[in-house]
Amino acid sequence: MRLSEFWERMELQFGVGYASSVAADQVIAQLGGRTVNQALAEGESAKAVWRAVCQAFDVPAKLR
Repeated sequence: MRLSEFWERMELQFGVGYASSVAADQVIAQLGGRTVNQALAEGESAKAVWRAVCQAFDVPAKLR
């Protein structure tokens, strides 16, 4: 998954304004207690981060 696709899905799930807030502020257990932004900055793949977001926020199947 490309990073641009990751952000498109984040915006579809959470809305344009809220997606960046979720990425910066929500600590996700599936990411080792990191935020989305921290995980991406530390080299986690966008696909792995998206999977963690899907688990943590019960993302609908159509966006997975």
